[in-house]
Amino acid sequence: MAKTNEITKKRSFKKVSIYIALIIFAIINAYPIIWMAINSFKSEKEFATNQFGFPKKFIVENYTAAWDIANLGVLFKNSIFITVTATVLTVFIGALASYFLSRFDFKMSKWLYGFFIFGLLIPIHATLVPMFILMKNLGLLNTPITLLFPYIAFHLPITIFILTSFMKGFPKDIEESAIMDGCGVFRIFWSIILPMSRPAIATTVILNFIYNWNEFSFALVLINDPELQTLPLGLANFAGQFTTDYGAQMAGLTMSLIPIVIFYMIFEKNIVKGMTAGAVKG
Repeated sequence: MAKTNEITKKRSFKKVSIYIALIIFAIINAYPIIWMAINSFKSEKEFATNQFGFPKKFIVENYTAAWDIANLGVLFKNSIFITVTATVLTVFIGALASYFLSRFDFKMSKWLYGFFIFGLLIPIHATLVPMFILMKNLGLLNTPITLLFPYIAFHLPITIFILTSFMKGFPKDIEESAIMDGCGVFRIFWSIILPMSRPAIATTVILNFIYNWNEFSFALVLINDPELQTLPLGLANFAGQFTTDYGAQMAGLTMSLIPIVIFYMIFEKNIVKGMTAGAVKG
């Protein structure tokens, strides 16, 4: 009995320690966001004298000033178009490729899968100059679809990796039953495989959305037209032009962060569910 109580105490202590560590980790990560949001309501004078306290007076005008000066309406529109389009195309292409790689046995399947996974090892920044030259030769610089190509290409490997690992765990009996009912290959993919892959698809959608929304390097190199710039690039230029107006800077950064935080909070359970399911089934 004493030994059982000792084991229970050790488990409780371990559980409490883990929770304390996680709480500390959460506070460390959340503090910069909270600090930024608080300072977005301060005047320039108050920001200079009191950077870590609450504002004496909440200046909402910082948000309207940031919206107008930084042209956030256009930046939001461009980011939403690029992010949503690239995410949808990447996940659809990745799901289709994963379906054939995981459910069909053909001669080059392992080599083809390895080719896609090799893309995870390519450093993105090493491709900026070749990508610029390629886009320039193709006449695709400063167009609404310029960023779609690198975004799709560089996020297909992780998408295919997650979806292939997940789809490999499906029993073959499902497809055999569907074929007996007269379903073709693409009907099986669309009506059976995709619905069953929802947890993994949700994971890839979230990862793609966050990456595309926050991406800066390709936008900086491939886009020069202010009317086509995405939110990270536009905010960087805004911060460079108005280095003393920290309240407006914080307001602009806070507004850019709100959509991604809301999106993540809504779907964050799917990340864990999709990752763990894919790891177990793969």
